[in-house]
Amino acid sequence: MAYYSWMLAFHVMSFVSWMAMLFYLPRLFIYHRENADTKAFTDIVEIQEYKLFKYIGVPAMWATIISGAFMLYLNSGIFSSGGWMHAKLLLLAFLIAYHFSLERIRRTLIENPHYKSSKYFRIYNEVPTLLMIFIVIMVVVKPF
Repeated sequence: MAYYSWMLAFHVMSFVSWMAMLFYLPRLFIYHRENADTKAFTDIVEIQEYKLFKYIGVPAMWATIISGAFMLYLNSGIFSSGGWMHAKLLLLAFLIAYHFSLERIRRTLIENPHYKSSKYFRIYNEVPTLLMIFIVIMVVVKPF
């Protein structure tokens, strides 16, 4: 179990990095949309969006998934400790779907900088916050 603590530390660091991308990329979409008519600005934001997603988000997501899977392998009995882990994994599936939706939106904004409204992106930006809150509750409180 000595590896478990190290893997948990790596998992938490990976999750924090992934969440940073999930919080900030939609914020860049807001700037992108609000300045859609300023080509010089959107060119810069598109580079930022790309690098944030590809160089931080994707590796952090995979590091989170792989380290989590390894922890489940090391402690497979956790599935018999209640339904909280099953709920956490379901929320994780939603978070992964959200992650990939950001890439779809990023590509769409390149083709159509007037895609959706900045208000839409402000609301969409709250999705990872809600998922993160419920994931943390599942892991720390273990309500069921």
